Amino acid sequence: MPTRPSLPSLRPSARVAEPMHRLPIPTARAIVDCAVYIDGQRLPGKYTHSAALAEVRKRGEGFVWVGLHAPDEGQMESVASCYGLHELMVEDAVHAHQRPKLERYDDVLFLVLRTVNYVEHDSVTTTNEIVETGEIMIFLGTDFVITVRHGQHSELATTRQLMEANPDRLALGPSSVMHAISDHVVDTYLDVTEKIERDVDVMEEEVFSPNHHVPIEQIYMLKREIVELRRAVSPLSAPLARLVQELESPVPKAVRRYMRDVADHHTAVAERIGEFDEVLSTLVDAALARVTMQQNLDMRKISSWVAIASVPTMVAGIYGMNFEHMPELQWTYGYPTVVGGLAVVCVALFRTFRRNHWL
Repeated sequence: MPTRPSLPSLRPSARVAEPMHRLPIPTARAIVDCAVYIDGQRLPGKYTHSAALAEVRKRGEGFVWVGLHAPDEGQMESVASCYGLHELMVEDAVHAHQRPKLERYDDVLFLVLRTVNYVEHDSVTTTNEIVETGEIMIFLGTDFVITVRHGQHSELATTRQLMEANPDRLALGPSSVMHAISDHVVDTYLDVTEKIERDVDVMEEEVFSPNHHVPIEQIYMLKREIVELRRAVSPLSAPLARLVQELESPVPKAVRRYMRDVADHHTAVAERIGEFDEVLSTLVDAALARVTMQQNLDMRKISSWVAIASVPTMVAGIYGMNFEHMPELQWTYGYPTVVGGLAVVCVALFRTFRRNHWL
């Protein structure tokens, strides 16, 4: 008996789920600006990061400045393979959240700077944030400088424009860019500390004002923001000192002189931040003392009213014992006499406590 040909299945064929692969984002997406500088002048035209380096090395002079913003791992590896950056530098640049530091990998310097930004607010006694931080990482080679930014407030467009308006500084090489960025970051520290100083003064005035009550949590909030600022600023002192003092550094002597001025400004900022911390510690102690004093005043008032209330309570307790033979129980004027006596004693106690400032 001939076999019946099988009919095609009406059920949809099961498809094997294929893994979804994310398409790599082009490196150009992360590059904010890329330029070639010869004798302090920017060459016209647009360059990719690889074409710019090839142009510099073909000419045998000048340097490349590549600016990136929050690159991912693939984008950073593309730049690193072209410029010969160490894999540890790439890891730090991608994941960020680094302390300020200075490291050297062969002929490449790696400098990490923490940026700070002052968050505008209506009142220091109600806000929850005053300082926000970001990062700028600088890769400095003999013929290139690469800047990697993390955070929205750490833009370098203004710094690049100022440098391009001063060709003599740019002619000093890529290390002049590192100085300009460091100077810009430290100047930002100065601006932020000046604004925070006003907040500290306002908080101090509020704490010591007799008609205002500042929650101690707000003082701790301001102290927390000062700690965050100090963590961003203070660790930079060691890298700046190395850039100024190391004679074997690839940074030329002319640029190291400028870096000395940056280090001086940084020292001034660090000292002011230390003063803020001391003032806020004093304010915390003052606020705690004020709370303790207020609690003592409250306890005195409560104790005074308890003492006044104890007199009628005691008398009522005595006459509520229901003994058969008690004085004045059968006396016609016993009740008004007792009530009047209680009133006199309570008023006398009230005046005594009031005179002693307990009430």
